Amino acid sequence: MIAKTDIPGMENKPPEGLKPDGGAYRILVVDDSMFVAKQLGQIFTSEGFEVAGTAADGAQGFERYKEMYPNIDLVTMDITMPVMDGITALEKILEFDKNAMVIMVSALGKEDVVKRSLLTGAKSYIVKPLDRKKVLDRVVSVLKR
Repeated sequence: MIAKTDIPGMENKPPEGLKPDGGAYRILVVDDSMFVAKQLGQIFTSEGFEVAGTAADGAQGFERYKEMYPNIDLVTMDITMPVMDGITALEKILEFDKNAMVIMVSALGKEDVVKRSLLTGAKSYIVKPLDRKKVLDRVVSVLKR
């Protein structure tokens, strides 16, 4: 196991989840899989992000977004969910807030749906199974644009 002292300068690196003012970026995780939501939450909190809320389907995600607005920096949105799918929820969130930062979460092999979500206004996408480094790279690149 590598310790922070094994890599020069590693201990000086600020967590990716902190804004320039030192506050944490706030993320809403929308996914019908408790496992995926928990995994995303662990990835985010390990880097100093705040998981401001979770939702199990697109309808709940849209309602949670409205409740937390404008104190939400980013949404991760599963595409395939019951009640309301992720693309419909993305459309509703963008109707409510045209500047919303939404990253879609999709299983492998759903390229056509991912493309549609990007054309709808999603800022990026994450592919399942989740890779910690790729998740953080996508989220940080969207937040720091």
